Amino acid sequence: MKHRHVVDLEDLTFAQLQQTVELAGKIKANPERYRHVCDGKIMATLFYEPSTRTQMSFQTAMMRLGGKIIGFDNPQNSSVAKGESLKDTITVMSGYADIIAMRNPIEGSAKAASLYSDVPVINAGDGGHLHPTQTLTDLVTLSNEKGRLNHLKIGLCGDLKNGRTVHSLIKTMCHFEGNSFVLISTKELRVPDYIKEIMNNSGCPFEEVENLQDNISDLDVLYMTRIQRERFASPEEYESQKSIYVLDAEKMKKAKEDLIVLHPLPRVDEIAVEVDDDPRACYFKQAVYGMYGRMALILLLLEDKDYFFHNQNEKTVTDKLCNNPRCIVRQEHYLPKYYYNKNGHQVCTYCDHIIE
Repeated sequence: MKHRHVVDLEDLTFAQLQQTVELAGKIKANPERYRHVCDGKIMATLFYEPSTRTQMSFQTAMMRLGGKIIGFDNPQNSSVAKGESLKDTITVMSGYADIIAMRNPIEGSAKAASLYSDVPVINAGDGGHLHPTQTLTDLVTLSNEKGRLNHLKIGLCGDLKNGRTVHSLIKTMCHFEGNSFVLISTKELRVPDYIKEIMNNSGCPFEEVENLQDNISDLDVLYMTRIQRERFASPEEYESQKSIYVLDAEKMKKAKEDLIVLHPLPRVDEIAVEVDDDPRACYFKQAVYGMYGRMALILLLLEDKDYFFHNQNEKTVTDKLCNNPRCIVRQEHYLPKYYYNKNGHQVCTYCDHIIE
């Protein structure tokens, strides 16, 4: 079945992904050419949790293409506060808008939204699960700053368990030849098993380490992440993990001259302000590249009739409830319980956690 929803960058073929990155570069080089390509189009930005860069980037991207914006940045200012279901919100909004960008803290919410929308849905982050347009941002940044998307040694540091940007980036970079990963985190914040399974099945070497300073010297890319307070069950758990990893000028002395440092932002204290003046610090540039990446994606979804996707995993109905407590099916009880088969396991279609 064909669809035009971007829940995961896996929805795009390799050729489509390259097409999007290349178009982002063209828009960056000649923005005036694209100022009116979305005249008369409307984007709904539905943000169920706080955001600065992602929300503003989507809004700016649409306006720079000539389109207009509706939506909310606080569900308490919408009928969600009255108990409106995700299904009803999406059904109504897809009648108002030509495209929807949604962020929701519940894992699998973007997939659920896509079931009820008549217009393309772009996942702007669903809890600790996926954040595909941040990964698109990362790809556009790497393409421009490193000149390639292959044969890179990528260090990822911080909260690798709950970091949806980390999960999306690893999944996507596994498709490019010669990439390898150094996963720098505490034991409590290691990447989930399903991400490790993806790396193993893709033949991408990876190692799990706990020390940043001892592992920075041969990296091509260092992707820093914050320890996310909102993903912890208790303040005590958060306090035990915060401030463990801090990138500072002293550590940067050990890094290669052509290293680039990325961060999805916002940062708290994991990158010292002194690093901002280092030419290898690319996280502010990265935020701007994200706007061009989202412009390219919006344009292709709205204007290119061949820019559609095929369902990669055939879904089957089950009576088993996903055992992930953060899955959307545990919040929106009307949702059909779908799973797909992968490597001998039944996997939740919404959040990609193994059911059995």
